[in-house]
Amino acid sequence: MPESGGLQRDEALSANVQNWIQDQCGGGWHIRHIRPLKGGISSAVYEIQLQRNEQRALWVLRQYIDRDWLEEEPDVVTHETSALNIVHRHGIKSPNWIASDPDGRHCGEPSVLMTRLPGEVVLMPDDLTSWLAGIAQTLTDLHRKNVEPFPWSYYSYIDPFQFRLPDWTTRPEAWREIARMIKEPPPVSTPRFIHRDYHPANVLWERGQVSGVVDWVNACLGPPGIDVGHCRVNVVQLHGQEAADHFLDLYYDHMQGERGIEYAPYWDMLTLAGYVDEELIVYQGWLDLGVTHLHKDLLAARLDEYAESLLRRC
Repeated sequence: MPESGGLQRDEALSANVQNWIQDQCGGGWHIRHIRPLKGGISSAVYEIQLQRNEQRALWVLRQYIDRDWLEEEPDVVTHETSALNIVHRHGIKSPNWIASDPDGRHCGEPSVLMTRLPGEVVLMPDDLTSWLAGIAQTLTDLHRKNVEPFPWSYYSYIDPFQFRLPDWTTRPEAWREIARMIKEPPPVSTPRFIHRDYHPANVLWERGQVSGVVDWVNACLGPPGIDVGHCRVNVVQLHGQEAADHFLDLYYDHMQGERGIEYAPYWDMLTLAGYVDEELIVYQGWLDLGVTHLHKDLLAARLDEYAESLLRRC
């Protein structure tokens, strides 16, 4: 999935878009307020506040405006629509799908309209242990679901044979070994329904509990370890290796008894390689959500330490 930090986002939605949303509301409802939401970097997302007499409702409109992404995945709206419907059927806490405009005929851009989950993103929790436990338990609940066949399957976002050692590392030997290992065939894994972009900024919290998971556009059938690895490399950058290791322990404690869920460092390594394939920068979504303490030197030190820890696990 391409990610672009230079997208053009309209602060207000056009009359055509608002009319399309209004058509989905049913009798008596009207749009009270629209505001852009921060945190994502690959699409424009808006909160839609609706009112009917004394009743109020919150919806979310997601518009795909990244041309590179749309060229690579022209069925992106159909993909997200299918994912939202399947997780809803299986009782996974997620937005409920309302309507889609796959080709942008009504909205000007390919768009998905859904309900807004209660809660907010928490990246710097007061209680790190409880935060990690909530994120691990939520991923466990997802991976335990026996989901029906799904048309989209996992593929790697990077070509391991094109991976280059990061210029900023002070431990090139570790990265050289990781570069060698990710070129080996992936470990055998039982495909399950996975989020594929599972990380703390896609988990919402309310009153100290996880209220749901958002951003299902990359969901597919694939190795559960790639969800674990993706979350771990985010936790490493935000909170360090010890926190990422604790998340790993919690996840596998919860998954005991599930077949085909054995830990394989390969997925952590492959995900890590994808994060450092380009220049090391602080994720813009974190900056938008108020994380200000991270900088390139801290990220480099944490990722170097993480790289060595993965080799020890082998």
